Amino acid sequence: MTSSLAFGPRGRLLHVLDRIAQPAAAGAAFTVLALGVVTWLPALAALAHTLQRWRSDGDNRSFTGVFAAFPRYWRALWRHGVIVSAALCVLAVNCLFLSGRSSPYAFVLLAAQAGIGAALLLHCTACAAHAGLAPDDPPAHWHRRGLALAFASPARGTALLGAAVSAVVFTLPVPLGPLLFGPSVPVLLALHFAAPQSERTS
Repeated sequence: MTSSLAFGPRGRLLHVLDRIAQPAAAGAAFTVLALGVVTWLPALAALAHTLQRWRSDGDNRSFTGVFAAFPRYWRALWRHGVIVSAALCVLAVNCLFLSGRSSPYAFVLLAAQAGIGAALLLHCTACAAHAGLAPDDPPAHWHRRGLALAFASPARGTALLGAAVSAVVFTLPVPLGPLLFGPSVPVLLALHFAAPQSERTS
């Protein structure tokens, strides 16, 4: 009786620690792969694939799993990664330029640039989630389903954007926290929206 009572809280604690450690490990692998700049989108899809295996099958090899899945997604998404990275660089340069201007028009343009960038990142997160769920589908299907996931429901899109911002803000006190949880938390939420029945309950 005593041993079962002791095991219960211990099991729950291990379960909570696992739910923190696995996204953090996958986020660490994503960060390493994203150092190639144009590699971040395939790395995000590999992260989604690995987290989906963890949440549906209990596969705990989250760090090495991202590296193992990356080559498949690199072959499928490297062109998209180059295009999206270039677009984000242009938006960042525009934001830096407009932030130094004080006119109302500059503020409106700055807000527009920030909105476009947020929408682009939101779409990439949703696209990566569908890539993780259906790795054998063509990239066009991932993008089409990602658009529906991110923008068909305002509440869902707002939740994904809020998860991305919250993951960065709330993990700022943790060393490397935004790098570990910034990519994995919104992807996990996107996976939950795209395939809610796949979530493990044990």
